[in-house]
Amino acid sequence: MAAEGRPALPPAPDVLVIGTGAGGAPLLARLAQAGLRVVALEAGERHPPAGIATDEVAQAGLFWMDERLAAGGDPVGFGRNNSGRGVGGSTLHFTAYTPRAHPDDFTLRRDTGQGVDWPIGYGDLEPYYDEVEQFIGVSGPAEYPWGGPRSAPYRHPPLPLNGAARLMERACAEVGMRTSPAANAALSRPQEQEGYGTRPACSNRGFCQAGCSTGAKASLDVTYLALAERHGAVIVDGAQVTALLTDASGRVRGARFVRAGREETLEAGTVVLAAGAIETPRLLLRQNLANSSGQVGRNFMAHVGVQVWGLVEDDLRPYKGIPGGLISEDTHRGIPGVVGGYLLQSLGVMPVTYATQFARGTGTWGPALIDHLSRYNHVAGINVLGDCLPYDHNYLELSDELDARGLPKPRVHFTFGKNERRMSAHAEALMRDLWARAGAREVWALPRAAHTIGTARMGEDPASSVIDPFGRAHDTPGLWICDNSTFPSALAVNPALTQMALSLRTADALITHLKETA
Repeated sequence: MAAEGRPALPPAPDVLVIGTGAGGAPLLARLAQAGLRVVALEAGERHPPAGIATDEVAQAGLFWMDERLAAGGDPVGFGRNNSGRGVGGSTLHFTAYTPRAHPDDFTLRRDTGQGVDWPIGYGDLEPYYDEVEQFIGVSGPAEYPWGGPRSAPYRHPPLPLNGAARLMERACAEVGMRTSPAANAALSRPQEQEGYGTRPACSNRGFCQAGCSTGAKASLDVTYLALAERHGAVIVDGAQVTALLTDASGRVRGARFVRAGREETLEAGTVVLAAGAIETPRLLLRQNLANSSGQVGRNFMAHVGVQVWGLVEDDLRPYKGIPGGLISEDTHRGIPGVVGGYLLQSLGVMPVTYATQFARGTGTWGPALIDHLSRYNHVAGINVLGDCLPYDHNYLELSDELDARGLPKPRVHFTFGKNERRMSAHAEALMRDLWARAGAREVWALPRAAHTIGTARMGEDPASSVIDPFGRAHDTPGLWICDNSTFPSALAVNPALTQMALSLRTADALITHLKETA
């Protein structure tokens, strides 16, 4: 019988998925469509579009704000920077930027002698890239000048360019750099979504990072999770997983979790861990699971993400429009002395976010801060998303400090290497030049790291990786992993689209495995 205030759990499902972000949601939908009994446990709550406020402060509940300890030469900021908490995971607050990885992103070591190659290639993911883009409704250009071959164009035309994008477009043309409207997982025209209904075209509200109030942005709650529930999947929100259940043979059999202040357990035939590059290794390290290679928690990566800001004469209203409307990937390769590369994108920004970044980034306070913020409507931003090599000195460990649940807090050590510092310097110089050509003044830069990647890498060799190329743990029966902890390298693009494609690929492999072992 269900405890008061808590819906009853279904009987032991075929598959239990932990996490409902870009790794867990597409897989959950695919398994449900295949007729499997599936349940997902999500630590956060539901945030339906109708309840999303155009208010950054009010939307703080979208972020994973439990304390995570940051160490190293370039400590990574968590919370609002890269961590979602809710049904839909970080896609609730992502900016919907969905470029594909390039074929050479998967072969960095083969091509340069540095980094780690993926055990799969662009060709393995291309059909899944296409499927995801069509299903969630990516808006993008008819012709895209970079990357690998495509089997279909984007489903919708591109979204309008915001003020910063138009400035970037003109400045890049002046120096001979190609630009293109970016691929964005937000609708430029309405779309029918199975399990959800009609999703309207984007209203250019610009508060994507505070959640989408209309459903135009393809957060996973209105796309793959709606589809999953349509086909019988059960999503249990407010369920913080604290441990995996194992039997005497070492096989994973389910999970222990806390819901409404009470501890519960749920057994399942197979468990898919999709909790992200922090919580996934945190769970595994507590029980020393899937770690015969010693690679759990290792190889933490974060993208080079330096931003450049300035004031211009034009009244840009930087809160309007899709934040990242324009892209250039002319710097994907070929930077002297740099392994890998970066993409360049325009930036929109919400007012509280900008005020916080400016104060912290420049040390400006008092009347000078107020004066600067009075010109917020004239703020123009541009930034990069750059590759990051895996290093031994970047890793996650369990600290001696305990959280409110009595569990060890994760401590993440992170320091950019010489390659990332050269990349960041190159990118900042380029962006400062572009903004000078755009007539920007009071230009300043914000060094930063974006996303959380690595810590349970995939590979063919069990001695140097945690999972196989399909997501199955090498040494722990009953356990699969499907989130961006599995990335062997960071890639020179935003991770969300690649993670969704991997999620479908893992789901197909798991369905085949379950049929073969039935």
